[in-house]
Amino acid sequence: MQTTHQVSPALVNQKPHPFQLPTMGRRSFLAAMATAAASTAALGRDYGPNAPPARYPDPDIVVLDKRFAKYKIGNTPIQRLHTGTLWAEGPAWSGGGRYLLWSDIPNNRQLRWLEEDGHVSVFRSPAGHSNGNTFDWEGRQLACEHGNRRVVRYEHNGKVTVLADKFQGKIFNAPNDIIVHPDGGIWFTDPGYGSLMNYEGEKGELLMKEAVYRIDGKTLKIEKVLDEMFKPNGLCFSPDLKKLYIADTGASHYEKAPKNIMVYDVVDAKKLGKGKEYVSMDLNGKAGFADGIRADVDGNIWVGAGWVGEGYDGVHIFEPGGDRIGQILLPEICSNVCFGGNKRNRLFMTGSQSLYTVYVETQGAHVS
Repeated sequence: MQTTHQVSPALVNQKPHPFQLPTMGRRSFLAAMATAAASTAALGRDYGPNAPPARYPDPDIVVLDKRFAKYKIGNTPIQRLHTGTLWAEGPAWSGGGRYLLWSDIPNNRQLRWLEEDGHVSVFRSPAGHSNGNTFDWEGRQLACEHGNRRVVRYEHNGKVTVLADKFQGKIFNAPNDIIVHPDGGIWFTDPGYGSLMNYEGEKGELLMKEAVYRIDGKTLKIEKVLDEMFKPNGLCFSPDLKKLYIADTGASHYEKAPKNIMVYDVVDAKKLGKGKEYVSMDLNGKAGFADGIRADVDGNIWVGAGWVGEGYDGVHIFEPGGDRIGQILLPEICSNVCFGGNKRNRLFMTGSQSLYTVYVETQGAHVS
């Protein structure tokens, strides 16, 4: 199919030097980049085992602002490591085990990708319809179980410790995403998605307002730290641990809910102070959802995004001030992200049905 592009009359009579591209303003350049990126995604990039190699630089790693250029490696491709899940979430990197763990929620299992040979196997089944995963500072896996409405820790001896299943006598809605603080505190969100239908858990009534909680690492005492958001979802700390970023996906069920990410001051490592909108997920008049989020060592926030389509779905990268500076376009919705590899410079991305990765010239700020 041949496409036709309209050319501005102002450019018709321009005759650039044979070895020089026509100059354009910053806005025109960004618009052209976005159009090219969307066109690339629309072609239906082949990630199969017999796909041709990607030509460098990978066109689906999109520089929207020159501040992102230093993070894009010119001679590395986006790779698909696995496909076959129904709804993948919760990627977490085990530094000691050198593997990537993630959840296939509807299939009630956790999968593992080995760095040494790329082997993928079922890591745990059944898995309580787990969603978010991470590792604590002792290398133990933590998981948010939709089906059992609880947060658990897998001990080194194989036993399971229930860290949280009730608050003030009521069962949780369905814990979703989880992170750890160096002081041992465990922070998690409880938007309730796993209890809204049987596909991702066990359908049941939500008994509490959707909220964010903190578990004390020593006493296991649970405190509610925030309940003003519609459906708090992905969360991460800033590199200096002074701020907490939280994605709100409440627009899935609440008409007035924003599609944004909020940022809050962290007070004494245990409470949240004043908050404000960090970013809106609107891009060129279309807004999808921000799901899982992670910070790099420079304070940029890497966001799993989707539910819009080609040219949007994938990863959006925002600099500390909130400007969107780059995208990694994927052929499907991106739910969650995490940094891993032995240098923490490899971004892992769970698409709805697949696991992707790409090397970047930065590192994750914290453990998975």
